Order: sequence, then structure tokens, then C-alpha cells
Amino acid sequence: MSFRALIVDKAEDGTISQTIETISDDRLPQADVTVAVEYSTLNYKDGLCLTGGGGLVRKYPHVPGIDFAGTVETSDSPAFRPGDKVLLTGWRVGEAWWGGYAEKARVRSEWLTPMPAGLDARRAMAVGTAGFTAMLAIMELEAHGLKPGQGPVLVTGAAGGVGSVATAILAHLGHEVAAVTGRPETADYLRSLGATTIVPREDLAEPSGRPLESETWAGCVDAVGGKMLAKVLTQMKYGASVAAVGLAGGAALPATVIPFLLRGVNLLGIDSVMRPQADRASAWARIASDLPMDLLDSMIRPATLADLPDLGRAILKGQVQGRVVVDVRA
Repeated sequence: MSFRALIVDKAEDGTISQTIETISDDRLPQADVTVAVEYSTLNYKDGLCLTGGGGLVRKYPHVPGIDFAGTVETSDSPAFRPGDKVLLTGWRVGEAWWGGYAEKARVRSEWLTPMPAGLDARRAMAVGTAGFTAMLAIMELEAHGLKPGQGPVLVTGAAGGVGSVATAILAHLGHEVAAVTGRPETADYLRSLGATTIVPREDLAEPSGRPLESETWAGCVDAVGGKMLAKVLTQMKYGASVAAVGLAGGAALPATVIPFLLRGVNLLGIDSVMRPQADRASAWARIASDLPMDLLDSMIRPATLADLPDLGRAILKGQVQGRVVVDVRA
């Protein structure tokens, strides 16, 4: 038995290559469930794995793809049977374990999530890790008191994967959404998702030097980090929360503790990789109910395995809008 896979390899001189190869099933990792993959997607972390960045991939040759959805082909686990529809995000699949940029994947059964009612493989991958993370962030903000009508909710990196889904869900839930973007050409796209205000990136690019600024935001989903997060913290309303989901703008946080001490601001770290299955089930159920499917469909950029090397470089430069959905069979 053989299948097609996107293989990333590293030469002795450190050069990274990406090639589509036909390989045999016996090259798959040892685990209890084999999935016939139908769709995968592209996240920022995938861009790093495709290009050798971030030190995420330690062993080559490697099959990236941190997300996939498809049908169980074989199973030694009582939890799944051949024919079951499943999805996978996280668990370091696509980094330390061969991932979804292939027509087959073999993984541990405890990493798989049954396909939620109301979703299919294509739409599940339009959500992917980015959308799953966005939903986790919104749920954490709600758990810390965020309700519609409290004021605008800021979404940074709004035209990207996390930001697009966060914008659509927040607007559907009745929030006023302020979308931050450095690409003016994405303004109409963000408004189509429900954003009521477009905030130019340069407005938040640099901290002002003041420990506190005017109270503006009732909540924030932040995919940027760095200097932008430092400035956003100074503008949060009393008792408001920021859900930090990414570091596209850098890992350093040049901030003070003043917003936490004088305004009771909360900085909530959101991890989607090792999230327990109970949390995953809750988040995917909320996605199916609270993310309008027509808006999700409008975010999709279709792609094939052959498109991924270029797309991987593009996402690292902030040049990918919405959600890339990869048909691995095409």
C-alpha cells in the first residue's frame, strides 16, 4: 500500500526541501489508528515546519501538517471503528510526529476528536487549529466576565486565521468587534465577517511609554504579542481580559504590571496543543453552533499539497488572508 505525502527534508548544509513523494504505509509511525486524510489546513506553525523555522521539527525526513480531518481506515482502539469521521489538532502532530500533509496519517487514538455534528472534513479544516484556538480564547474571555454590550472587543491580526474566526464568532454573539490589520485592502473582508471598526496596525504598533491609557477595550483576542500586546494592556477597561494566542509580533513583552495592579486587567494564556479532550469537545460544539457557516465558507482559500511550500513562506510574512484548506487528494 502506498500514498502521497509532502516530505520536508534537511540537507547536511542545512538547506530545507519540500517534495511530494509516493511512500509506503510501513513508513508511517507506529500507533493504533490509521486515518485516510481528506483535508488539512495551514497555520503559522505549519509555515515554520515547512521552512525549518522555530526548531519545531527535530527529525527529518518529516511530514508536516498540524491539523487533519478524514475517515478512519484501520483501528486497534475500541474508541474508533473504520468509517468513523474524525479530526485532529495539536498534540505536537506535524511537529514531533508525522502530520496531515499526506493522504494517510497514523496517530494515537486519544489524540483524535470525533467529527462534531454540523461539520464535515472540509469545514473542520477551515476552522483548524486557528479557529479552535479562537474559540478557546473567546470561551476564556466569557469565563472571565465578557458579555455583549460592555464595549468593543479588539482582535489583533484580524485578517489571519485566528483573527478571522474570532471576528466572525464575536460578531455573531453580539459583540462590537474592532479588527486590527496592517493591510488596508482587507478592510472590506473584515467588515464582511462582522467587524464594526477597522484599527490600523500602526495605531497600536508602539507602546506610548505611559503605564495607562484611556480605557477602550472590553476584551481582546491577541495573536500578535510583543509591543502591540504591551500597548493593548494599557488600554483595557477595568477588569477586562486579554486572551493571548500568538506571537507574530514577537515573544518579548515590554510592559509594566500597572494595568494588572490598578485596573485588574487579566492576561489569559491560551494553549490549544495539549488541551484535554473534554475542553476540545466543548469548544468544537461551540464552533458548530456559534460560527456562521456562510462566513466560514467565505474565509476559505483552497489549496493542494503542491501549493504548500509557497503558502508556508507567505503565512510567515503575514500575507495569507482567512483560512487555507488543503485537499490532500488533489
